[in-house]
Amino acid sequence: MIENPAHEPLTGGRRFQPQVDLWLLVLTGLMLLLGMVMVYSASWDVSWRLYGDHNAVFNRQLVNMLLGLVAMVVAAWFPLSWLRKIALPLIAGTILVLFAVLLVNLGGEYKRAFLGASVQPSELAKLALVIYLAVWMESKGDRLSDLGYGFLPLIFIVGVVGGLIVAQPDLSAGLTIGLVSVTMFYLAGARTVQTVGLGAGGGLVGYILVRLHQTGAERWLQFKEGLVDIEKASYHVQQSLQAFYNGGIFGRGLGASRAKFGFLPAPHTDSVYAIVGEELGLVGAMLVLALFCIFLWRGFKVAVETEDRLALLLASGVTFWIGAEALINMSVLLGLLPFAGNALPFFSYGGSNLVTTLTGVGFLLNVSRQTRAEARKRGHVATFSVSRRDGGRRISRLGRHRRTRREG
Repeated sequence: MIENPAHEPLTGGRRFQPQVDLWLLVLTGLMLLLGMVMVYSASWDVSWRLYGDHNAVFNRQLVNMLLGLVAMVVAAWFPLSWLRKIALPLIAGTILVLFAVLLVNLGGEYKRAFLGASVQPSELAKLALVIYLAVWMESKGDRLSDLGYGFLPLIFIVGVVGGLIVAQPDLSAGLTIGLVSVTMFYLAGARTVQTVGLGAGGGLVGYILVRLHQTGAERWLQFKEGLVDIEKASYHVQQSLQAFYNGGIFGRGLGASRAKFGFLPAPHTDSVYAIVGEELGLVGAMLVLALFCIFLWRGFKVAVETEDRLALLLASGVTFWIGAEALINMSVLLGLLPFAGNALPFFSYGGSNLVTTLTGVGFLLNVSRQTRAEARKRGHVATFSVSRRDGGRRISRLGRHRRTRREG
């Protein structure tokens, strides 16, 4: 038997070995393309009413996409070891910006952004917190679960960032940050009881904030009543469900939505998934859901395959963040969650969200690129095990693996 350690075809040809995860790259391209089509379809009426130009919103989103692609390329080739140097200044700068947006808009109606609504610091905060927590949790190692060394500092960090976001107020972004933080804490190897306690405590705080905040209390009441009687749900949810109903199985046809003509609030931003359901029907809505499910699969696969703890935490955090945003957005529009203003990644109009999302994808591609580079250096495809039979130190729940070593 002829051994072929490099796993190349015995015919003499070389097997194509992409530098990054091609599934992830192609998937991102597909969602961007479909997202741009849906932004144009959902926005041309709003664009005409606001700017007197059917293409104005689409053109802005096109610029946002180009900026996001540049950021993605930079993140894909950014040395991950440098994240240890920039993590602290990054989160400190983010906190200052979150605080500044409150001061600049003090007394105003819109406290979430600079320049009207052009730059939203809460979107930057999501990615910045994922990067910082990945670096911070890696540095804690096996002592992450220690009460004073890992558990309490985590509560403080997330509390400061989340508190500033909730104060804007942006309850949906605060919810996303809480979910991502708890998930990363668990995947980094924290004790289950601590994770459950942290999640329960965060949920209780969130519930109290929702009940104390007038808008949050109204949305919670509308959500509960809407589960019993759809006519008592919020106007936004009613119009969204009506759009899905009108779309049927195959939809009215691309561009044929009626809900976007002043009936459905924010058709090109928070409600773009409802436009997908109306124009492309159940088939189109399920296609978008399937694309995000595949994205989650590939993202977590990238995380599992790396042997670098920092890369693993970064990849898993980015994947869960984008997946959570999508799940919350779609669930809200279907009346399955209380109303929240989360954007649908890759699909909703908005520069801050699109640029930070594509930057996150760039880091995922970065991790996959480095994993493949290490595999090529070893001359074979690494194999991984999720068991702990080798007795190695626990890295995390996503990273309980060690490459099988053969002696001889």
